[in-house]
Amino acid sequence: MLKETIQTTYVHFNRAKDNVDDIKNFSVDLTIYEDKEKIKTIDAFIFRFIKLQDFMGDKLFKEVLKAVGDYKDNMSLIDILDKLEKLEIIKNADHWINYRAIRNKLTHEYPDNQEEVIEGINLAIVYFEEINQILNGVMRYIEQKKLI
Repeated sequence: MLKETIQTTYVHFNRAKDNVDDIKNFSVDLTIYEDKEKIKTIDAFIFRFIKLQDFMGDKLFKEVLKAVGDYKDNMSLIDILDKLEKLEIIKNADHWINYRAIRNKLTHEYPDNQEEVIEGINLAIVYFEEINQILNGVMRYIEQKKLI
């Protein structure tokens, strides 16, 4: 199950990375609202960013803890993140909570809050790089412990 979960995680990650690479070729500012292709690219990134974050939080982290025998069915996300931090798989559980908070900025787009959405997109790009580091750390742990 862990191997399949990793594969799915990388599907979301690689698709989001392709979008981030495209976004880095233009400025994310109010002018994006004038270009349908930029909006499509940003929308695709937001979708994959959210999917990646959800999948890692809901599936990958649980599967890693199950593989090492440290998962209980009644664990909340905070409990899971704390356990991952104690195992030194992630550096800071609070950061993951911050990544989840950005969702509100990204999922509530209204005509009168375009600047807030732009800020959220730029922050999500930074957070995506941090999520990449977390994913790399998870993979190092899996390899070191020979979990797959």
